[in-house]
Amino acid sequence: MPDSLDVHRKPQQFGSDNYAGICPEALAAMLEANSRSAAAYGEDPWTGRATDAFRTLFETDCEVFFVFNGTAANSLALAALCQSYHGIICAANAHVETDECGAPEFFSNGAKILTAPTLNGKLTPAAIEALATSRGDIHFPKPEVVSITQATETGRVYSRDEVSAISMLCRRLGLKLHMDGARFANACATLDCAPADLSWRVGVDVLCFGGAKNGLGLGEAVIFFDHALARDFGYRCKQAGQLASKMRFLSAPWLGLLESGAWLRNARHGNLCARGLSEKIQGLPDVSLMFPVEANAVFLKAPAAVLDVLRTKGWRFYTFIGGAARFMFAWDADPAVVDALASDIVEASRAQDW
Repeated sequence: MPDSLDVHRKPQQFGSDNYAGICPEALAAMLEANSRSAAAYGEDPWTGRATDAFRTLFETDCEVFFVFNGTAANSLALAALCQSYHGIICAANAHVETDECGAPEFFSNGAKILTAPTLNGKLTPAAIEALATSRGDIHFPKPEVVSITQATETGRVYSRDEVSAISMLCRRLGLKLHMDGARFANACATLDCAPADLSWRVGVDVLCFGGAKNGLGLGEAVIFFDHALARDFGYRCKQAGQLASKMRFLSAPWLGLLESGAWLRNARHGNLCARGLSEKIQGLPDVSLMFPVEANAVFLKAPAAVLDVLRTKGWRFYTFIGGAARFMFAWDADPAVVDALASDIVEASRAQDW
């Protein structure tokens, strides 16, 4: 749980990018979809347009499915890639391991998560190969899938070359590659590259494109770049309670993001606010960044006394990764409030130094 429960003492909080509301473009699209009745279960025009918008964005003919949340997206996608006796390789602090309540194992009927230790949350080909080839006997789950998170739980971003190197290893070892893209838009913004260049062109088989952290109220898109892997995925969604009867309210907001370009503007703004905070606190005594700021996250390493002062001032944050205070910046982050947070960090640090 966050270190402070009082969210009303500040005009805005940065404990999570899930705090943000719906961005105007997504909300307008949802209201337009609400203006009249429409066919159910994805047979509406908005769902078809949103699916085509993703194909345009990724410059390829892909299969697209809309689900309610990231847990469903990741878990059902991974279940589609493996059997119950398979293993899923991921970083030790990956969301699919630490924050999905066992959902990948549940929906795959028992596939085992195999975790690799990392220094910064990023998997490397060496770590993957060591785990994938550690055992080949029938008593151990057969490695089948590699799952990488973009951006990682530590706010790091995989470059195109890094994803490509992992993909080439996967092909050599006969593994499939899944990308948890809860903050995929932020990674595209950081690298200034086309979505295709960070996904299927570098060997990603399935991408879970995050919407809730990019300006939607809810909803994620599961994108299969290999049509064969999407076989019967619609049935998985239905069985898991992820087939929305009024599907247009999941798909239409995506139209607002994709057709307007807001998906990228929103990500760039969050990234910019994160960099702004990191720059304003550089050089402070006893305060440092635990990880480089590469997306929309800032992990602040500071003495307990400094963090206590921030709590007293009403700031809400998490310290679940290495004890650092995590601040996340979404599409609606107010630069003036970011500046206020920076000022409080500076004041708390200098008071501690006295």
